[in-house]
Amino acid sequence: QVQLVESGGGLVQAGESLRLSCAVPKTIFRLNTMAWYRQAPGQDERDLVARITTSDSTYYAGATKGRFTISRDNAANTVYLQMNSLKPEDTATYYCNTSPPGRNYAGQGTQVTVSS
Repeated sequence: QVQLVESGGGLVQAGESLRLSCAVPKTIFRLNTMAWYRQAPGQDERDLVARITTSDSTYYAGATKGRFTISRDNAANTVYLQMNSLKPEDTATYYCNTSPPGRNYAGQGTQVTVSS
């Protein structure tokens, strides 16, 4: 069973920073694009936050562009999401995700709460 394990969430005040981490099995990590999604309270679907390819090409959703940075550490098989200048509207459960052909894997999520 493939397990993606997120960590690093918490309660912060607006303007502060957090770094999320996601540990991924090596065989999955080395070959696939990694992404972070988030699901806000009361929202049914998860929204893409950012993704990074195996060649470190990145994409950011509009709401987080310029404030969040996605990166990957190939030695540690870990993908990160550095979140700066956090806003109350960033409050959500954040999920690490990868979609090899024909499959989709996501972690259990880590809660980020930003108070005003």
